[in-house]
Amino acid sequence: MKTFTLTVLASILLLACQGEPSKKEPIAVNYPTTAKVDTVDTYFGTEVKDSYRWLEDDRAPETEAWVKEQNKSTFGYLEQIPFRNDLKNRLEKLWNYEKITAPFEEGDYTYFYKNDGLQDQYVVYRKKGAGEAQVFLDPNKFSEDGTTSLAGLSFTKDGSMATYLISEGGSDWRKAIVMNTENMQVVEDTLVDIKFSGISWKGNDGFYYSSYDKPEGSELSAKTDQHKVYYHKIGTPQKEDQLIYGGSPDQKHRYIGAGVTEDDRYLLIYARNTTAGNKLFIQDLLDPNGLMIPIVADEDSDTSVIENIGTKLFIVTDRNAPNKKIVTVDAANPQPENWVDLIPETENVLTIGTGGGYFFAEYMVDALSKVLQYDYNGKLVREVKLPGLGSASGFGGKKEDKEFYFYFTNYIIPGSSYKFNVETGTYELYWKPEIDFNPEDYESKQVFYESQDGTKIPMMITHKKGLELNGENPTILYAYGGFNISITPSFSISNSVWMEQGGIYAVPNIRGGGEYGKKWHDAGTKMQKQNVFDDFIAAGEYLIANKYTSSDYLAIRGGSNGGLLVGATMTQRPDLMKVALPAVGVMDMLRYHTFTSGAGWSYDYGTSEDSKEMFEYLKGYSPVHNVKEGVKYPATLVTTGDHDDRVVPAHSFKFAAELQEKQTGNNPTLIRIETNAGHGAGTPVSKTIEQYADIFGFTLHNMGFEQLPNQAVLKEFKD
Repeated sequence: MKTFTLTVLASILLLACQGEPSKKEPIAVNYPTTAKVDTVDTYFGTEVKDSYRWLEDDRAPETEAWVKEQNKSTFGYLEQIPFRNDLKNRLEKLWNYEKITAPFEEGDYTYFYKNDGLQDQYVVYRKKGAGEAQVFLDPNKFSEDGTTSLAGLSFTKDGSMATYLISEGGSDWRKAIVMNTENMQVVEDTLVDIKFSGISWKGNDGFYYSSYDKPEGSELSAKTDQHKVYYHKIGTPQKEDQLIYGGSPDQKHRYIGAGVTEDDRYLLIYARNTTAGNKLFIQDLLDPNGLMIPIVADEDSDTSVIENIGTKLFIVTDRNAPNKKIVTVDAANPQPENWVDLIPETENVLTIGTGGGYFFAEYMVDALSKVLQYDYNGKLVREVKLPGLGSASGFGGKKEDKEFYFYFTNYIIPGSSYKFNVETGTYELYWKPEIDFNPEDYESKQVFYESQDGTKIPMMITHKKGLELNGENPTILYAYGGFNISITPSFSISNSVWMEQGGIYAVPNIRGGGEYGKKWHDAGTKMQKQNVFDDFIAAGEYLIANKYTSSDYLAIRGGSNGGLLVGATMTQRPDLMKVALPAVGVMDMLRYHTFTSGAGWSYDYGTSEDSKEMFEYLKGYSPVHNVKEGVKYPATLVTTGDHDDRVVPAHSFKFAAELQEKQTGNNPTLIRIETNAGHGAGTPVSKTIEQYADIFGFTLHNMGFEQLPNQAVLKEFKD
């Protein structure tokens, strides 16, 4: 066993004490021995060692033993943090309030999701008219440990039947169960092996779904790149399901989705090989001999049908419009050369919703929501004045709806739902959480800073009012920076606990995301990926230069692609931060495309097989390949799940092993592996609370706190 002792000056001076402070025993970290193998890959004549390749085998008993030993070491450390239980108790107390989602109507019932407070999973309720609400689905009863979650729910148009998807242990693989909604009885056998799929009903007869052939080897890590769309007819076995699209050489795509228009007139097929850009096909379901014809035959744009009136299609696209626009076309000749602009592109990024016979265009203005209502002729009806500056969602419903519900939140306002009248544009508060958190005690503001190349980047900084800018405030810097995903303001119970302890929560909207459209996204992809890391580093430098914090009190955090962000940043600038918190990260950039659906991320990353130039660029920032001997890395807590089949845990395993082998100094480099858990979705509340207590406890302890900041005097310590 390899043992490092943290030479922490763990003395603490209580406010009422006199004389010399007492000293605490240092925490010993016992790292398990991680075997090394002589595995070498050759890329364009360059040999690259992969000493921890064996950790990629998630089915091997040696890997299972390694996970157990690493968790033993990690939890042995975390259990000695004196305020860990205080954090857990506070998180539980604040989390314990009733949460209700905006309702939606299906058939004769109104449905909504509710959590009484600390339930591991939300429960689906329904009521008829003014009647009492009753439980429709309770995912807390799906498994004893709460790790089987509800992953989707789709109703027939008349609401008489529903299909719900379940995820076991956080896996992306799903099972589908069909119910008669009136008597809530299951009507047929469970469908299996569904992945990256919604459910789209065609009348009451059946539905479309997507799946992969079961991969050879491990279901959790083997490559999946041949997606297929099937039609399932109710009352027939799954083995008889009709293959609709995919499976032939000219139809091979990594991701294929299917949807039926609200009037059951058209089937739409979306096919893509990467996470950006899709082909789009349409089939007239009223024509028994109707062919599937292309609307868009290439993958050069993100294009989707959002509505139809008879044969008139309404399409949202970024084709020749990086910030997106809405066009119309007749279904008989739907190709781009026949498109007519309806709502033109603007300087802000468009997200569109439909409901009540209107379009609701949500624009991002510096990552904040602005909502405009249009009629089907493209005429502006009104701007919907939102409750404040923040994020609005849920603007949409069925075509005949007169009212629907939207949701609004920001970093200091817990999410509330509002009932909206589509004709008058007025709304009223429908539900507001009763939570032990007072937004008036906090402030959230947006600043702009310059990245290394002069690009201006927006950042939201949130903290208690009256914060003293003395450079000693514990700060979490969080970002994502990839896949055209926009990070907009949203309230978080866990972050509120962080902030009430005097912490700062800072979120920059760095390149690679979608906050400023396709150009912003593309500026953080492939050979421009370093822009993302530079933007994040510049955010940390801004916070330090403006005395919000300093390197001794800065933690960086991110998950998935954001985990890559943290891994790359801490290996490039280990001096910038005190703590690094990479979660479920993509850490091996030379091999990411060989696991599950990873090859589909190539639009953002490129692959090590593309060219010598691309290989060298990836190797230049790949976290696993850039941990150096003799470098003092920040205190690091890597987190992942053993059932993560999106970003396989081997990424985190190998990165943690490299850090433990090469770390210089006494900062701990630990990995916390959640068992029977996946990429994050559906994680039980009880596990989530434990995770945050450990993350915040680890962070504050390594910033020098021996008690929670609002209870103790801060004592700095050096290695």
